[in-house]
Amino acid sequence: MVEIDPITGLPKELGVWESIAKEDQEITIALESKKFSKKYTVITGIDSKEIDLDDLVKKLKSKLACGGTAKDGKIELQGNHVSRVREILIELGFPPDALVTK
Repeated sequence: MVEIDPITGLPKELGVWESIAKEDQEITIALESKKFSKKYTVITGIDSKEIDLDDLVKKLKSKLACGGTAKDGKIELQGNHVSRVREILIELGFPPDALVTK
């Protein structure tokens, strides 16, 4: 049976709510150094209540062929992937003007 979204009244599989949520966010993509001078690409500003971070991390990790995790409302990917992450997020439906690179 199809699950209906109580807010929009549309089937949840259409994903209308998630595409609306993507437009209202300001996402920051930054490069950080951690232990032993390892580089991490950190993505912040994604609302974890409206967008499934675990699913997004899974897609990013498979496209970038790297390790990573979602914790405390942010996504951490191993390595320097700042420019490529921006391209992938645009492909996934995030508006380019909402993405800020630091």
